[in-house]
Amino acid sequence: YMFTFLFIVFLILIITCAEITIVLCYFQLCSEDYHWWWRSYLTSGSSALYLFAYSVFYFFTKLDMDRFVSALMFFGYMFVVSYGFFCMTGTIGFVACFLFVQKIYASVKVD
Repeated sequence: YMFTFLFIVFLILIITCAEITIVLCYFQLCSEDYHWWWRSYLTSGSSALYLFAYSVFYFFTKLDMDRFVSALMFFGYMFVVSYGFFCMTGTIGFVACFLFVQKIYASVKVD
């Protein structure tokens, strides 16, 4: 049951990242700003900042680490995990926005 629940949560993460990025990309395109490539990557990838901020909060409220090396390893590993999460969610957002932009501009008729 645990892996089914985790898979459902992962699907919700993918859908949420895609939808938020598409909506913000649409607003950007409506304001005639066509530089959406990096912004679409950074929009959904910014959820990794929340992950790292929560790990800092968790470190100071729940963990009892007295040594500097332990804290350094914790923050080092959390930085790597947050960076991987940034790359994953950023790629999800970029691909969703790319497919959205292709779809809306494919329907534009050029006379």
